[in-house]
Amino acid sequence: MKAAVIYGEKDVRIEDFKVAEVTEGKVKVKVAWTGICGSDLHAYHHGLGIAYEKHAISGRQVPLVLGHEFAGTVEEIGEGVTNVAVGDRVAIEPVLYCGSCEFCRKGDYNLCEVSNVGFLGLASDGGFAEYAVADSKYFHKLPDNVSLEEGALVEPTAVAYHAVLKSGLKFGDSTAIFGAGPIGLLLLLCAQAAGAAETFVVDISQERLDKAKELGATYTINPKDEDAAGKIMAITGNGVQVAFEAAGAQPTFSTALSALKRKGTLLVVAGFSQELTFDPNALLFKEAKIEFTLAYANDFPPVIKAISEGKLDVKKVITKQIKLNDLVKDGLELLTVDKSQAKILVSPN
Repeated sequence: MKAAVIYGEKDVRIEDFKVAEVTEGKVKVKVAWTGICGSDLHAYHHGLGIAYEKHAISGRQVPLVLGHEFAGTVEEIGEGVTNVAVGDRVAIEPVLYCGSCEFCRKGDYNLCEVSNVGFLGLASDGGFAEYAVADSKYFHKLPDNVSLEEGALVEPTAVAYHAVLKSGLKFGDSTAIFGAGPIGLLLLLCAQAAGAAETFVVDISQERLDKAKELGATYTINPKDEDAAGKIMAITGNGVQVAFEAAGAQPTFSTALSALKRKGTLLVVAGFSQELTFDPNALLFKEAKIEFTLAYANDFPPVIKAISEGKLDVKKVITKQIKLNDLVKDGLELLTVDKSQAKILVSPN
């Protein structure tokens, strides 16, 4: 089959790759669409880190098929598979987990002690290919009214949904989202669906702010042009109940803290490339808190349901659709320079 295989930093090749055998408990899916994630960009531009060693669950290491945001149609099932059938349209939940460690048993399988944050497409073969094979537990059937394009967006939407759920955001609250990339935009949609009365989106890219405005943000702020925390305080009077850090940078983290009201919550969604510093008194004097969120657990079913019921119009985040042959030039390279792009979906054919 044709696949995008990552060998290392700046080394993704579109080549022929052997499809894994469908053994007991496995499912083979014909991939329809796969989204490009920030993790894919990081893997391409900076390498895969721990994936250069064999993963504890998958037993795999590079070269690997890249891509973990994908959906398709079930083509073959192994013995014992009962949750999906041939012909089902499915979204794939790519977090690798053992199912037996302390955190898996509690349902927090995103924190699996064995996997250590492994994903299909980053620690095993993923979705930038014509076909993908994985354990049946990772497959979720899509309702008839949810398209395969929307199915490919379930994974990043689950990240945003999990974060909003964990933040404690309530109906009528105000919120600020720092970073208007794909996750920031999906945070906006999830916050709106949760009943946020007032939404601020902060980013240094005007193109991304325009997209946030298109998606219904109450206010957009470019910190290159104005004081983001000052404007939020001026409009709200005392700050936002919840701020989401989805940019992964020191300035946005610090500004998010400043924009919180008393007893507010800063929910960190982004990963960071270096250590942060902050003034603990900024939290102490407000009795505010910082929380962190990692991926998702048990969030695919409610996200799929919300998309099916029209509560999350995730199609609005799609800005480009390309072919697998063009993944590097029109995807992994383009996203580093074209900030008007949000979610690029890739078709294998």
